[in-house]
Amino acid sequence: MSTQKEVLGVFEAGSNHWVGDGFPVHNLIPSSGVDRQIDPFLMLDYVSPTEFLPSSRPRGVGEHPHRGFETVTIAYQGAVEHRDSAGNAGTIFPGDVQWMTAASGVVHEELHEREFTKAGGTFEMVQLWVNLPKAFKMSAPRYQAIASAQIPVVDLGSGSTARVIAGELDGVRGPAKTFTAVNLFDLDLKAGSKVEVKIPAGHQAGLVLLHGDVVVNGSSAISGKAQMGLLSAGGESVAIEAHADSVLLVLSGEPIGEPVASGGPFVMNTQAELRQAMEDYRAGKMGRLEYVQ
Repeated sequence: MSTQKEVLGVFEAGSNHWVGDGFPVHNLIPSSGVDRQIDPFLMLDYVSPTEFLPSSRPRGVGEHPHRGFETVTIAYQGAVEHRDSAGNAGTIFPGDVQWMTAASGVVHEELHEREFTKAGGTFEMVQLWVNLPKAFKMSAPRYQAIASAQIPVVDLGSGSTARVIAGELDGVRGPAKTFTAVNLFDLDLKAGSKVEVKIPAGHQAGLVLLHGDVVVNGSSAISGKAQMGLLSAGGESVAIEAHADSVLLVLSGEPIGEPVASGGPFVMNTQAELRQAMEDYRAGKMGRLEYVQ
């Protein structure tokens, strides 16, 4: 029988703010103070269900750069259009995932999809930043558009399921390609269900409750919305009991254990590397987006 990972604490969003004019986010990493304890994850923003009125202009975040890490966007409601200076473009709809490796540097934009913009509606998304080891920070950028149909689903019993986006759960592997050992599971739990989720010993991990009411390991309650349970590195599983229909993300990863220097859209190992990233961006070495009518 596997030993359970201990719940070290339950944290709420330390910051609630707008990113651009399209993403009203609850920030759970790093503003809750858990970022150093959940290496390799750098940031997690959750846009809880938000109603947008019809508009003639797409909302979102315009052209901006990244270097040194990966962005992972999970769509629950609404749709986002992406394009970047590496020539990648696409739209993620509910259930889809976009995994963008900025690495040596890309410039991109993220805007509400055109038809969603015109019609308006409910918008719900998660964006996660995953650090890269020093050996890969200056590698070539990569783009993974992962459609909902590509993401395998594990039956957890009692109508509850887990979508395996990255890593492995119960022998089922997710489609995302990662540079280090990372698990990302999207759980949809029905009220009254009891599930056990295996997480490797040594992984730093967390349970991010988007909305619902759960009890972890029989004693730690996590309820409401935008709440995070930080788990110990020791242990190999967590037991989750849903007291209401609940949606939560399981994050776990093998720690990189390297110095982190972050500044705005760049995450490197030293301040000198951050200054170089800004110089390279200003010099156009990360590319530019072409204007689209």
